[in-house]
Amino acid sequence: MYLKFSPNTYVLRYRNGKVVARGQGLSFFYWERNTSVCAVPVSNQDTDYVFTQVTKDYQAVTIQGQLTYRFTDCEKAASAMDFTVNLKTRNYPDSPLPKVSKRIINLAEVLVKSRINTMELAQALAASHSLAAQVYQDLREDPQLAEMGITVTGFTVLRIAANNDTSRALEAGTRERILRSADDALYERRNASIEQERRIKKNELSTDQMVIERKRELEQTKTKGELERKQLLLDGEIALENKRKELAALRLENAKKEADADAYRIRAMTEAYNTLSADVLVALATMDMDPGKLMARAFEKLAAGADKIGTLNITPDLLGSLMGGKK
Repeated sequence: MYLKFSPNTYVLRYRNGKVVARGQGLSFFYWERNTSVCAVPVSNQDTDYVFTQVTKDYQAVTIQGQLTYRFTDCEKAASAMDFTVNLKTRNYPDSPLPKVSKRIINLAEVLVKSRINTMELAQALAASHSLAAQVYQDLREDPQLAEMGITVTGFTVLRIAANNDTSRALEAGTRERILRSADDALYERRNASIEQERRIKKNELSTDQMVIERKRELEQTKTKGELERKQLLLDGEIALENKRKELAALRLENAKKEADADAYRIRAMTEAYNTLSADVLVALATMDMDPGKLMARAFEKLAAGADKIGTLNITPDLLGSLMGGKK
């Protein structure tokens, strides 16, 4: 009979219990009575896992992810596990792959447990990346897997979760912290707003005070200017009055001096007249006197000596000549 394997399968062909051919993707004719075949897949094998473990603070967590491995030493794998193929059905009678996966998963669970048991819940929930890296390194160095010709090529932790009650409690606590943070942020915003408003009010008050102070200064300057102006006017009036007083005193002094001069003149004239005879005084008095006054004076003299005059004739011609032709 003829048998052909895919290239991703490592084949060990036995005849009468001895290996007669080995390699990937073999094809051959065989006689069923004396031939047996072991077929080990060389491609990556993926298996999912779900672990439930307890943290350091006695909280249950679920770890979920995927593990990937491959057979890198197929002859060790074939000697450690039964990979014999049914030549008629081409299936594995002993189902070795699920057993290998189970063994590797159990080993990974032990490693995960050793790590989770040292963490508290909050730390464990945030340890997906570090946990995956640590367990992957431990699986790569595990001697049991090396003896089986197996190499782990990947270990991922997709999810670490607490149970429903704990999750709700954590969510409530987280929600409270978030709400508290939101309240704190709101409080800070309100405080910032109040502080900003206080600064604005303070600036406005300072501005108002500056305006009031400026107005007061202007009023004081204006008042001072008005007082100074009034004082200047008053000083001017006082100076003017003083000048007037000085002028009045000067005028009075001049008037006194003029009066003294007039009195002196009159006194000198009087004294001079007192030394003159009556006839001289009469002559001086008639000097420069107009004819009418002289004639009146003559008639006054005639009247005084009327008792000594017998007859006095005054003709119109004589009167006219005495009046100087005046009528």
